Amino acid sequence: MSDRKLHPNHHVTSPSLPLNSPSRRRLLQLGGTAGLAAIGAPWFRLRAALAADKTLKILQWSHFVPAYDKWFDGFAQAWGQANGVQVIVDHINIGDLVTTTTSELSAGSGHDIIELGPEAAQFTPNVMDMADINEQAAKQFGEVFGVIPRVSYNPVVKSWYAFAHGWTIDCGDYRRSMWQKAGMENGPDTWQQLLEVGEKIRKEQGIQVGIGMSQELDSNMVSRSILWSWGASVQDENDNVILGRGENRKRAIDAVKYMTDLYHRTMTPAVFAWNAASNNQDLIAGKASYIVNSISAYRSAQQSKPDIARDVFFTGPLAGPRGDRWANVHVLYNYIIPKFAKGREDLAKQFILHLTENYDQAMYHSQLYNSPSYFATKIPTGDRGYRAVKDATTLKNLNDAWFAHDPFVLEGEAEGKLAGLTTATSWTTNLGHPGYSNPAVGEMFNTFILPNMMAKAARGDLSAEQAVDQAAKQAEQIYAQWRGRGLIGGTKS
Repeated sequence: MSDRKLHPNHHVTSPSLPLNSPSRRRLLQLGGTAGLAAIGAPWFRLRAALAADKTLKILQWSHFVPAYDKWFDGFAQAWGQANGVQVIVDHINIGDLVTTTTSELSAGSGHDIIELGPEAAQFTPNVMDMADINEQAAKQFGEVFGVIPRVSYNPVVKSWYAFAHGWTIDCGDYRRSMWQKAGMENGPDTWQQLLEVGEKIRKEQGIQVGIGMSQELDSNMVSRSILWSWGASVQDENDNVILGRGENRKRAIDAVKYMTDLYHRTMTPAVFAWNAASNNQDLIAGKASYIVNSISAYRSAQQSKPDIARDVFFTGPLAGPRGDRWANVHVLYNYIIPKFAKGREDLAKQFILHLTENYDQAMYHSQLYNSPSYFATKIPTGDRGYRAVKDATTLKNLNDAWFAHDPFVLEGEAEGKLAGLTTATSWTTNLGHPGYSNPAVGEMFNTFILPNMMAKAARGDLSAEQAVDQAAKQAEQIYAQWRGRGLIGGTKS
């Protein structure tokens, strides 16, 4: 996920300013009319919201590109100052979000906006419906990336439980010099190539492949990508568990056998105890030839080990035996508004729309880690805090131009390293593929059932067949619980 140490919890506030204050007028001048258009929109009852409560509390995870948090805190404060609102932003470790959110919902008090990932679905009964803001965003910014409704809408209860302002690409990161020595300069394109050439690199260069099988985010992601690449999945499109059934079971067993083979031929036992930073750290330290992650390790290396950064290149998802290739949304920026924050609901939605309208800045200050949910969003006019890109009028134009010519490239570094990732919308899916990310999917994710399944077979604790059947049984139990609460579809076992 990231090779940097997550910074300690912190929060920033913006002082509440009179609506006619000189500071507010100055901020309005700096922001420009386009950047503040959403603020004056009559759709949400902003004046009433301001009169009711002039405080907005936001909780989100500490970003893996530190520059983003610094930008976001200032961005939120500027919006608060421009509207006479005290904005409090708290950042915590991404691994603590679910427990913190659960505690706040149980207590009936806390933050007004909480940023979650796919886990947001499990909080559906406790959050405000976000249908209005999702509808407004579609009108204001155009078509949404197709995966987004599947991670923020529950078709069973017909509720938009979240608003996803962005997402992150999950890609392959590899050390070109190592693969070049092995005769494959552009890295692997299939899982079979990863196995065969990865084994060659380990034998000849002493460097392992870095695919985790532990209880952490990246292991969770890659275990699903491998299942999908073999044409298997946990559920079907209607929320029925099919992991242990028929042809899907056979393909899942083959995927687990592949992971067992990959472990024995290319990896070491360390992968069973990895945390979310381990694969990045090994890639940068020269201990891993290939990992599945985001671009955060590369960005960190640009700052700390530029020579290593120049050697890091990227691939899309690898193809399985039938040509299937899928990647997860690596991380998701899913905003929820708890029901206890109803009095500040309109205010919260105004801020979220303001952020979405200015997502060119989010993309830039995350160093392209954040991808937008609304690629058709028009770039606001005026000074945007970065060098203007010729002929770019939408976030899609900006995205493609920056990925082709990375504004953060180092001197002497190869151009176009990120260009192959511009097709990510065609091969990125959600945790519930081929269906929706529902509460059961979220619980499966939080309890690490799939990486545990892979690990048990790879270590020899269970056969591949036993590991799949055990995971399928666990899935059936989880799905039955959520189905009994009326929050997912499918049929009873």
